[in-house]
Amino acid sequence: MDLKNMTMDDLKQKFSTIDKKTIIKFGIGFGAIIIFLIIYYAILNPMVKERKAKFDDKILKENEINQFENDIITLKKNIKKRKPEFEASSTLFHSKAEVEGLYESLSKHAAVNGLVISKIQKKKPKPVLKSGNAEQSENNLTMEMVSYYKIPVDYEIKGNFLGYIKFKRAVSKQKKMLNFDKETISVV
Repeated sequence: MDLKNMTMDDLKQKFSTIDKKTIIKFGIGFGAIIIFLIIYYAILNPMVKERKAKFDDKILKENEINQFENDIITLKKNIKKRKPEFEASSTLFHSKAEVEGLYESLSKHAAVNGLVISKIQKKKPKPVLKSGNAEQSENNLTMEMVSYYKIPVDYEIKGNFLGYIKFKRAVSKQKKMLNFDKETISVV
């Protein structure tokens, strides 16, 4: 049979010779495939894509969490390594609690040496700029420009001179740095 010379009548004749049950079987099979494809692309495929996207996102986040955990471990080791070095070399006060501890220790040293702190007047902290930064108004200062803050405090201590010398020695042996910018000693 030549395909070029085939007509519709020839096709009808071929189909009429095929058993009707076979045609119904092919129709049911073809219909089942069509129904399966419709269900797959309309219902199952979007669900599969959504779950795959969630799974990929989960894997990505797990990898990020593992990376963050490794970074945290590395940073903690680095902090542990540097903390003793920092504490040994740091003579600055880092919190209000440390400053309050200073006031308390000064009072104790004064009392032990027979002195009385009659006046403590805390003034406004003054920023000490990093080298290379010019003096500026407080409004123009940024944290990057400031090295540390100087906290001026006026003390009036009453007692004898020997007690005062012992007090100064005890203060000088403290770990934190104190500068006495001005001292006035008067004999009473």
